[in-house]
Amino acid sequence: MSNPTNETLTALEGVRVSHATDSDGGTGVTVILFDRPAIGAVDITGMATSSRQIDSLDTMHPGIAVHAVCLAGGSAFGLDTASGVTRFLEEQGVGFDLVVARLPVVPTAVIFDLSFMDPSARPDASMAYKACGYASSSPVAQGCVGAGTGATAGKIRGVTSATKSGLGSSIVYGSDGVRVGALVVANPFGDILDEQGRIIAGAREGNRFLNSFEAICKGEVRTRMGAPGNTTLCVLVTDARLDKVTALQIARMGGNGLARHISPYNTPFDGDMVFCLSIGDKEANPLHLGVLAAQAAKVALLNAARTAHSMGGLPSATDLHA
Repeated sequence: MSNPTNETLTALEGVRVSHATDSDGGTGVTVILFDRPAIGAVDITGMATSSRQIDSLDTMHPGIAVHAVCLAGGSAFGLDTASGVTRFLEEQGVGFDLVVARLPVVPTAVIFDLSFMDPSARPDASMAYKACGYASSSPVAQGCVGAGTGATAGKIRGVTSATKSGLGSSIVYGSDGVRVGALVVANPFGDILDEQGRIIAGAREGNRFLNSFEAICKGEVRTRMGAPGNTTLCVLVTDARLDKVTALQIARMGGNGLARHISPYNTPFDGDMVFCLSIGDKEANPLHLGVLAAQAAKVALLNAARTAHSMGGLPSATDLHA
């Protein structure tokens, strides 16, 4: 298994990505377009999710085509971005053939970033539509862009004591050339840990990390959030052939890469979701793919923290480790 540090999700043929970023408002949208319909599933482990057309990924749903994935800030307001992606794809003649029309399938999920900068700033359909027009196979821009614009980490004492995070991407290579790419929007309630288990982005006391896990162990909790203000979103894409059931298992294994580096993970305030989508025909063992997925998710998560910059009065991992 190798992990080229300069390659991202778009190293997979047929995957295009673009962002629309509102740096003044502190929010944005990211679109992932597939040149051929993808098939996959989603593992929803968070209790505070907000989504649209996710039912198409259910293993019992008859749909087997996904044409794009849309990720955005703005909480439930940001779900409007899906309409922009749908309109763009319809104009391109892309969608599930219903005889009387073509219906684009665009699973969409959002993070809560309204408490970060401007609560009236919300990504909308026009932002997503424009982003689709710029989608390309160039390396994914990372950091405080797109859906990661308003992402923060470590909010046990509120967003003002958090660390600025963002969006990251990665790709890993397995045996016989099979690949798994990842894109992560890192907006967790908990802290983000590096490969040695050290906090690189999380709740702070000034310029010192609090350590959310230890604080909670000692009895500190947060019972009123104003709104469920956290979510880590992960999109995994592979060029291996998968059905929905296998994709769900790989999504679950991929989530382990997040769980090992977010502390605590899957809290009652998080809306964590891991997508897994197949766009290829390579043969690969699901166990092998699951381990690759966990690695890809981990690297994308850490990239999300390490490529972020200070914003909205919050320091980034780079600032705190300078």
